[in-house]
Order: sequence, then structure tokens, then C-alpha cells
Amino acid sequence: MTPHYPPGATPLDPDEATGLIPAHIVTQRQLNEWELANILEGERWAFARKRKSLLSIQFIRTLHKRMFGDTWRCAGTFRTTEKNIGVAPVNIQPELGKLFADVGARLQYKSRSLDETAARFHHRLTWIHPFANGNGRIARTMTDLLLVQNGAEHFTWGAGDLVAEGDVRARYIGALRAADAKDYGPLLAFVRSIPTGTA
Repeated sequence: MTPHYPPGATPLDPDEATGLIPAHIVTQRQLNEWELANILEGERWAFARKRKSLLSIQFIRTLHKRMFGDTWRCAGTFRTTEKNIGVAPVNIQPELGKLFADVGARLQYKSRSLDETAARFHHRLTWIHPFANGNGRIARTMTDLLLVQNGAEHFTWGAGDLVAEGDVRARYIGALRAADAKDYGPLLAFVRSIPTGTA
């Protein structure tokens, strides 16, 4: 099948695209449904108990494998190709190590609010872009785990569909791009927002 990428998504290269595991999938809708079931299973595992090693290379790889291992052969392994976003593959592990150490220190010394620490963590994790596929979803899951394990509620993430094209995804991508330019205000506003009229 030929994948469909919404605005802001990172395309797979041809070799990565051949790593789809379920042979029966022939449409984007089938892929989305299969992938979502795999993701939800991985998230149930992740939130089942407190994770002492949350901020670690081993944990993020294990979580990615849990969330995408029934869908993609490359699940749980860091990408080896250059993308339109993200650090060079050789820099993925060093950058993750720096990120995890920085966030651990900020949590310990409470140098920022928990929400700001979590939002900046999410942005930096998506900026590093460690995997060939699923970076946004795993970054949101890791961020929500960070919040829950520190006594806060999950982010609402605009309370909408961040995969499909639409206003919620457009605001999310816009907020990430503003954060690329060191303006974290839109991202901080977005992560706890809900659509008007649903409060």
C-alpha cells in the first residue's frame, strides 16, 4: 500500500515502508485501525505501573516496540536514515541522553512548572525524532507518563484527532514549529486546551 501522510508528518523511505508486518492491510484506513489497536495496547502496558526507568534509552525503545511492534518491523530500533526533521542518526542516542538528564534534573530541582517541563520535553523529543515512524505518538505518551508519574493529569492535546488533517492537528504542528523558534507559549496553551463548547 502507499501511505498517506497528513501535513507535518515525516514520510517513511521506501525500505522503511516495506517493513509493514500485517500482510492483509491494503488501505490507509486499515493501517490506521491496526496501528491504533497496537498503540493502545502499548499504552495500557506503559500506564499499568510506575516506571522507575522512564527517562532512559532502554525504556523508550521498549515502549516503542510495545506500541508499534505488531505493525512495523523496525519498532523499538532507532532510525538509520536522515529525515526532513530530527537530528542525524548518529546523534540520536547522545541527544536522548542529554534530554533525559536535563528533564530529570528539572524535575528534581523544580526549576520550571511541571507543565512547562513536560511541554518542553515533548517538543525536544519530537525534534530529536528518534524513530522512523510513530514519533509524535510516542512523544505524547512519554510526556503523559512523565506527568502522571509526577502527580499530574495527562495533557488534553487539544482534545481532538492529532493524526487526521484538521484544525487540531494544524494547531499542534504550528505550536511545535513555534517552539522550534524558542516560543513555547503556543505549545503550553495547546497541550491543556479543549475545543470551545466542550468544557
